[in-house]
Amino acid sequence: MGRDRESEEAVDLACRLAADRGATITALTVLEIPMELPLSADMPEKLDDAYDLLDEAKAIGDSYGVNVQTRLIRARSFGRAIVDEAVRRNSEIIVVGADRRNIGGRTALFSDIVDFTLKHAPCRVMVAAAPPHAA
Repeated sequence: MGRDRESEEAVDLACRLAADRGATITALTVLEIPMELPLSADMPEKLDDAYDLLDEAKAIGDSYGVNVQTRLIRARSFGRAIVDEAVRRNSEIIVVGADRRNIGGRTALFSDIVDFTLKHAPCRVMVAAAPPHAA
């Protein structure tokens, strides 16, 4: 989960799906650690932001009556962490947010994180794109 509309949209969608099925979701955020630092590197500002994001996910879940488990992972790659966690949890579906970016005059939906997740996921992947920004 990131601090953007797309991530909020993904959590909202996951909660709606979970509410319909009486399921629990896991909201995951990744503290991406650069290769030149150890995975245990002290990054208090990023850590505080990550916990704030997970609190927001829990609040969205509460609004739907859905149990949201939160998970913070330190990793080198956000996409790899998503896939590894889905394998570890034997997930049925991954819901990821995709931004709408304009690259070279065309809209590109998939970031490297979403692309990696789609290629390597052990289960179904649902991509949630927030509505485009108003012009």
